[in-house]
Amino acid sequence: MNWNLSPAAIFVASPLVPVMVIDDLNQAVPMTQALAAGGITVYEVTLRTPVALQAIAAIREALPNALVGAGTVLNPQQYDAAVAAGAQFVISPGFTIELLEHARQQHPHQQKVPLIPGVATPSEIMTAYRLGYDHLKFFPAEANGGAPALKAISAPLPQIQFCPTGGISPKNVDDYLALPCVATVGGSWMLPADALKQGDWQRVIQLSQEAVALVTSLRG
Repeated sequence: MNWNLSPAAIFVASPLVPVMVIDDLNQAVPMTQALAAGGITVYEVTLRTPVALQAIAAIREALPNALVGAGTVLNPQQYDAAVAAGAQFVISPGFTIELLEHARQQHPHQQKVPLIPGVATPSEIMTAYRLGYDHLKFFPAEANGGAPALKAISAPLPQIQFCPTGGISPKNVDDYLALPCVATVGGSWMLPADALKQGDWQRVIQLSQEAVALVTSLRG
């Protein structure tokens, strides 16, 4: 892959990747600043809302040293739109061969950023690996059997690193981080809906600090 940033660099940049659903563009920068104040410097902005691409651009401008990615990318068109908005990496909940091929190809006049595809089965992992992808998102983690399932699935595939996402919380994050195949985890527990609704950024800072302290202690 001839990407300008390796997936491995993204995975090691932060032990925790917050999954951000931004409904109000005015909240994009203060939400990210609160996460940053809590010690989190890698962000996944999901393309689930109409303002997501604008939010990515705003965050990139306000926090130039942060790693800002686009999540919930479903097709090549969304990949290109995310890159144009300034996303430094792209995450998908699953994949199509079309998306995998598109992200690994060189396109004139377009910056190439890494794609981290979502997988849930050994066959999906093998398909992605055959096309050059060895850093993957295990999603939805808890619904697919949680840490025990990932442990079993990854055993014959030691060359793959995962970012499990979906249903992860302080109650079970230790189960995932205990696995050698897990480099980082995705979660949203530091962004509770009521805090976002009220614009309670101090609470987001506190929860982010607690989350970073927790995952750091578990990593030893």
